[in-house]
Amino acid sequence: MNQQKRRVVVTGLGTINPLGNDVPTTWQKIRQGESGIDTLTAFDASEYKTTFAGEVKKFDPQDYFDRKEVRRMSRMTQFALFAAQQAIEDARLTVTAENKNRIGVVVGSGMGSMDPIIDNVNMINERGPYRVSPFFVPMMLADTPAATVSIQHGLGGPNMSVATACATGNDAIGQAARVVQYGAADVMVAGGSEACLLPVAFAGFSVMKAMSTRNESPQTASRPFDQTRDGFVVSEGAAIVVLEELEHALARGAHIYGEFMGYGASADAYHISMPAEDGSGAIEAMRAALADAAVEPAAVNYISAHGTSTPLNDKAETAAIKQLFGEAAYNVAVSSTKSMHGHLLGASGSLEAIICLKAIGDNLLPPTINYENPDPECDLDYVPNVARPAQVDVTMSNGFGLGGHNATLVLGRYGR
Repeated sequence: MNQQKRRVVVTGLGTINPLGNDVPTTWQKIRQGESGIDTLTAFDASEYKTTFAGEVKKFDPQDYFDRKEVRRMSRMTQFALFAAQQAIEDARLTVTAENKNRIGVVVGSGMGSMDPIIDNVNMINERGPYRVSPFFVPMMLADTPAATVSIQHGLGGPNMSVATACATGNDAIGQAARVVQYGAADVMVAGGSEACLLPVAFAGFSVMKAMSTRNESPQTASRPFDQTRDGFVVSEGAAIVVLEELEHALARGAHIYGEFMGYGASADAYHISMPAEDGSGAIEAMRAALADAAVEPAAVNYISAHGTSTPLNDKAETAAIKQLFGEAAYNVAVSSTKSMHGHLLGASGSLEAIICLKAIGDNLLPPTINYENPDPECDLDYVPNVARPAQVDVTMSNGFGLGGHNATLVLGRYGR
């Protein structure tokens, strides 16, 4: 059955990340080209090859949640709730008995809730199996952040989690938008959350040789597309948006940040940890998103690159953009804000979607900081080091994850 898709707009934004604990602070630091990366304080990393990360700062969950609630929630769930509360309040969304079943949630994570697993394995080893927390299972489930947002706000619509590694944030928004487009809900709360600054996760990334080891200068360690890049910087946090059917938003006088235009997803079907050498998966996700948005590559003003600062990813993404866009690739601004906030893994895509929407609102291209040594194989306009005023009407945001997951969003100015 053919069904015309409903238009979807974004009416609420919320985040907590290494740059700030709200959207205004985060965007101000993006505009200024500030780094949120610093020496790790979550645990003693002195024995690791990498000793820095993108940590959330000045966040005490007991300032926002009941003490009992805090004990029953993983850090990832706390972040998701915190960002979702901001987004729902920003959207001025009122939940009632009449509309609650038309409001749903899609919140995902790349790594999941690792802290309760570690804590309770230690408990078994130290004190035996019957000292494990009765809240352990719900604390560690991947769907708990989505479920908890639903419970806290009384949202009775479709509720689910997404897990596609570092493409999670994009997929969560894309899948939530589909729910609204095809009429299963009028409003969806969507995004990603991540909290894995833990010894075992840090060790895993370290032995993969995936992380930067610029311990002497953490703020300059994330340097996407720079010839001296040596790995990504792992970060934590959450980013959540409110997606809403256009007429529903207009009827209640909601502020519209921008319009969801298109979504594309693909798989490399190649390797568990390396991108396809020919960039075929990334190209297909971008192509599908542009086709879904019904826009030509030349209409895109800004690409928020996955841009992890790893040698392989940045080169492959650049090649993919050039192959799909052709000569238009040299006319579109491309930047990676991971140079400032690091790689939030499953929450990166949703944070970068928020940044795209702010770029549209302010007609400002976010910079790629720490870009000092041009790489001949990465030769696009990466908005080096300083934000740049420009007309921004159509943006594209890429998210590529371990396992070959690729997801691209196209977000644009409403009424353009």
